[in-house]
Amino acid sequence: MNAVLKPQRRFQAMLPSDLSAVLTIERAAYEFPWSRGNFLDSLHAGYLALLMYDEHQTLAGYFVAMAGVEEMHLLNLSVAPDLQGSGHARAMLDFLQEHCRNHAAAMLWLEVRTGNQRARRLYTRYGFSEIGIRRNYYPGAATTREDAVVMSLATVQQPPSGPCRSVADGLD
Repeated sequence: MNAVLKPQRRFQAMLPSDLSAVLTIERAAYEFPWSRGNFLDSLHAGYLALLMYDEHQTLAGYFVAMAGVEEMHLLNLSVAPDLQGSGHARAMLDFLQEHCRNHAAAMLWLEVRTGNQRARRLYTRYGFSEIGIRRNYYPGAATTREDAVVMSLATVQQPPSGPCRSVADGLD
């Protein structure tokens, strides 16, 4: 019997001492990267900030998410460009969705650049729905701005709607 094993990924809390490695990925992945200050502010605010290491113990990516009342807002999710396409983003979304379920966060929200088709496809395939547009949300080239697509994902299964029925209802 040949069993196919899933790659073993490891998550750990992001610390200020990790920011040099994080910023290397951030700057390689984005035209308009977060600054060291953005990450430090997120860490000081107590946001969920995790690093993900791949099966070779290489820093493959990270995410930062802010908890709200019964919801979570994904602020940043990044995979090292040379490791993209290996399921790392999906693994981070799986981890985050499980975290939401365990902490009664029924909805997961995010914004993504309208022009970031690759990320939009990933989120749509994962189950997110596009629910709105934030005009001029992101910085663009020179003095321009780019819109953001607002997306959401229900992380907790809702019970079926309609009248409650008991098993005994069918025994009359």
